[in-house]
Amino acid sequence: MSYKGLLICVIVVLGMQSCADPSVPNYQYFPNMYEPVGYETYADTDAFANGIEAQIPVQGTVARGWQPYDYPDTNEGYEAAKAELVSPLMATEEHLANGKELYGIYCAVCHGTKGDGQGILMTREKFLGVPSYADRQITPGSIYHVLMYGKNAMGSHAGQVNAEERWQIAQHVMELRNKLVK
Repeated sequence: MSYKGLLICVIVVLGMQSCADPSVPNYQYFPNMYEPVGYETYADTDAFANGIEAQIPVQGTVARGWQPYDYPDTNEGYEAAKAELVSPLMATEEHLANGKELYGIYCAVCHGTKGDGQGILMTREKFLGVPSYADRQITPGSIYHVLMYGKNAMGSHAGQVNAEERWQIAQHVMELRNKLVK
């Protein structure tokens, strides 16, 4: 092959290479990973033609599975929950076991496995003054309220545990308190 033919081949190859887009792969193994096939969430449909991104729920509707909690996040709300709020769950071994497991995950680090206020964060002096359950007049309603809103240095756990799990934890805490008081 002559130099002239080789030069033409090199120019053609370089020309073809310059047309390639390096940001787009030549062969896609899973094209759906690169090019979405889903619909746009708020596409131009009749429901969203007026430019609203989301519809406001109908007044008076309640989201599925949501239970209203009528006690405010105040000292008066705490006292009212302590006096009036009663667990809808029966005290069964299953609920107590679930409550014990959840307590070990969320509560024991501060309150201790026995409820004596000697959790690992307390002994390492990360938090001071965590009370023992024996020193407090608590009820399942007050425990639920504190799990819902938090109290003093303890934050709310409403985002971590649902309503049923809060009642299960309250059952376990009351069991720990009864053991401490005896």
